[in-house]
Amino acid sequence: MLSRTADHLFWMARYTERAENTARMLDVNVQTSMLPQSDEENAQGWRALLGISELQKAFNQKYQSLEGREVIDFMVRDPDNTSSIVACLTQARENARAVRGTLTTEVWEIQNQTWLDMQRRLQSDLLETDPSKFFEWVKYRSHLSRGVTLGTMLRDEAVNFIRLGTFLERADNTARILDVKYHGGATDSAESMSQRDFYYWGAMLRSVSGFEIYRKVYRDVITPARIAELLILRGDMPRSLLACMDEVVQNLHEVRNDVSADTERFAGRLRAELQFGKIDDILADGLHDTLTRFLANIYELGNRVSRDFLVPLAA
Repeated sequence: MLSRTADHLFWMARYTERAENTARMLDVNVQTSMLPQSDEENAQGWRALLGISELQKAFNQKYQSLEGREVIDFMVRDPDNTSSIVACLTQARENARAVRGTLTTEVWEIQNQTWLDMQRRLQSDLLETDPSKFFEWVKYRSHLSRGVTLGTMLRDEAVNFIRLGTFLERADNTARILDVKYHGGATDSAESMSQRDFYYWGAMLRSVSGFEIYRKVYRDVITPARIAELLILRGDMPRSLLACMDEVVQNLHEVRNDVSADTERFAGRLRAELQFGKIDDILADGLHDTLTRFLANIYELGNRVSRDFLVPLAA
């Protein structure tokens, strides 16, 4: 496959997944902002979201104050924010348009219709009156895109690069969603948790479609340690870091070439650390530090994939 075609497929999938995960992170904050809390606690939650998304500096350049509605506007509809939902879904469509001949008609129509529907929804007052409903729509369109891709496309290298982009992005964003709490200054200690923290963790589990899964696996009270174990080490949890790395390694193997051996080994070591890791060791090292290292490794892995398979990133 031509590297430019692979590049468009890879980034179409990454941008679609990024839009979904941005919606998931925003929805957690919208839900928790409704809990009884001081203005400073509310602002701290939004500040943590911007920080873990590496958008605090860009936000400060455009806004004088830190308000929830401003953060939502910045992360949803701001075209200058390359990680906003509007920017991501626009880029996903543009990448899909560039390789229409590689995609099935159904896959292209999902990308195009999502972009058209987004324009109509943002012209209404839905984002102001019911932001959670808008975020659910973003998640639904992402699910639809993945389902149509797997249901209509030949299982060849095109699908491998789409899956590779999807799961690299999902691994990155699951780590960020889990780290938002700690980025905001919380501790790893269950004893120090307040009642509000338990509401937060429940909302976070729902944001990654993990609340029912948690109840099925643990059948007990929600604790940060078990949530961390579920979202990091459980290979049967679809959005966990281990599940994502399983998919990354598998799809890298399918598209391997003469120069990708080191990248495969790098991905394999990252998966092995998760596969044989223990949550007690992770918490002893510090969850925030572990997630920070993982994010750095995922960034490096993305660069290696670009170097070995795709159009080289601009220096």
